[in-house]
Amino acid sequence: MSKLQGKLALVTGASSGIGEAIARSLSAEGARVVLAARRGEKLQKLASELPHSEVIELDVRDAQATLTRLAGHAFDIVVPNAGLARGLDPVHKGTPDDWSEMIDTNIKGVLHVLRAVTPGMIERKRGDIVLIGSVAGRQAYPGGNVYCATKAAVRSLYESLRYDLHDTGIRVSTVDPGMVRTPFSDVRFKGDAERAAKVYAGVDYLHAEDIADIVSFIVTRPARVNIGEVVVWSKDQASAMVVARRT
Repeated sequence: MSKLQGKLALVTGASSGIGEAIARSLSAEGARVVLAARRGEKLQKLASELPHSEVIELDVRDAQATLTRLAGHAFDIVVPNAGLARGLDPVHKGTPDDWSEMIDTNIKGVLHVLRAVTPGMIERKRGDIVLIGSVAGRQAYPGGNVYCATKAAVRSLYESLRYDLHDTGIRVSTVDPGMVRTPFSDVRFKGDAERAAKVYAGVDYLHAEDIADIVSFIVTRPARVNIGEVVVWSKDQASAMVVARRT
């Protein structure tokens, strides 16, 4: 029997990148996966490839919609993965609309999901919550300001959840990746593919599937085991700022 047979999992930001890879990995382990994201067409395509999956077209920035659409599900696994970065400008040149989008998605979006799903998990006295942070939440870098701050907030939220939920039977984890090749940089640079490609040039970067494998490992441990924090670097990364590049 697959390790997650009979489990119901939620993955937000499931339409691409790390979220899509996590959804595929959990499905491969036998879970029924609820795929949530803003891009419904991409979700439908993914759902056609994953057995017993469900699509919820959802913008996690909308608190009421998130509560309404998610609260009726009995989730065993929740991965509030939806997140993004916008730009690399210093604060004095930053764009408030970009700041709001990052804060509303990366922090408030996670909170909206947790508010919707945790009451049911507490009532059932079980479940896994796996946050997707970033090494940027541990080490700021030039131009990262607001994005780094949002991921530092995710790390603090992880620590707070451990207090809030420690006596409920729910396990809480955070996975903090380094450089992963996904559409992340294309989004950060608003479709500038050339600039996005330079981020990864000459680097043996991580793949989304690497992070998905770790999430699957976390949620398939014996019930007594709670893997708390996992920091995942590319072997070419010494830090968030120091990266080996090969020409």
